[in-house]
Amino acid sequence: MNEKERAVLDLIRVNPYLSQQEMADALSMSRPTLANLISGLIKQGKISGRAYIIPEEKEIICIGGANIDRKFHLNEETKLGTSNPASMTVSVGGVARNIAENLGRLQHHVRLLTVAGNDSDWDVISRVSSSYMDVSDVGQLIGKSTGSYSAVLDPTGELVIALANMEIYDSLNTVYLEEKSRVISNASMIIIDLNCPKESVDYIKNLASQKGNQLVIIPVSSPKMNRMPSDLKGVTWFICNQDEAETYTGLTIDNEADWKKAVQELLKFGAENVVVTAGSRGIMAAASGGEPIRFPAVQNVHVEDVTGAGDAFVSGLLHGHLVEGSLEDNIRMGLMNAAKT
Repeated sequence: MNEKERAVLDLIRVNPYLSQQEMADALSMSRPTLANLISGLIKQGKISGRAYIIPEEKEIICIGGANIDRKFHLNEETKLGTSNPASMTVSVGGVARNIAENLGRLQHHVRLLTVAGNDSDWDVISRVSSSYMDVSDVGQLIGKSTGSYSAVLDPTGELVIALANMEIYDSLNTVYLEEKSRVISNASMIIIDLNCPKESVDYIKNLASQKGNQLVIIPVSSPKMNRMPSDLKGVTWFICNQDEAETYTGLTIDNEADWKKAVQELLKFGAENVVVTAGSRGIMAAASGGEPIRFPAVQNVHVEDVTGAGDAFVSGLLHGHLVEGSLEDNIRMGLMNAAKT
């Protein structure tokens, strides 16, 4: 950025609503010269939008799911073909959204990129989420339903049936992401989950590599591992569970030696840091060039519901990374955040 561009940026910081002629007059230059400078700053990603809004520095971009979760708790044993008395609880979820909320609670500046319906479900998600993240760039689609997950549980808490309405994420595509490319390019870290189509994951991986952004990939489930990129080059953190690691590497994890080998294989795909979780068995993690280390899960935790614990682990770990903790510190922060959740 040259001296004239810096002067334009300083002026915009003071008042982003000045007209081009007002800025040109203030800087003693012609309006066409000023317009060329602004065009250059837009291409560099230093400003965005008609009001020349300067993106927040060190913003974290979370890309992926934001859902409504409904749980129906049956009062009696399931009876098919008829109505069953039940109570219902409603909460907001989605991997990217959950991580964004956790990081927002940890005082990071976070922006959520996702797609949603123009409906009451999105109104609920927006109301709950907006205190912790910027949701102004969420794409609301007319005629589409916000993502939702509905589970029916029997009186013992066992799952009877679950219904996932996630069709809207087909629209979380490269067209939408390209429209947000300037915002994404200025992020200190990009976190993407596999609710996104494969082409979107590949697009973000390539964009992060070109712009030098830190990139985190978080799978959602084993069936969605087919959306993974072919390699992990340029990925700062790849965090997955045992099933997802087996699916991507083709290995079977039966014991601790297999677990370590899976982490090492994932590092060979090019990731800088790899974490493979295994619930109550704990964590296996390693940084590029280092040996895998096992970390036990936090003990003596009374579990009410495991929902969101994995996303809380990811968030605590990334918080540690962002404040420049060691690998060991980062993992412990993740484990503690998960335990508290």
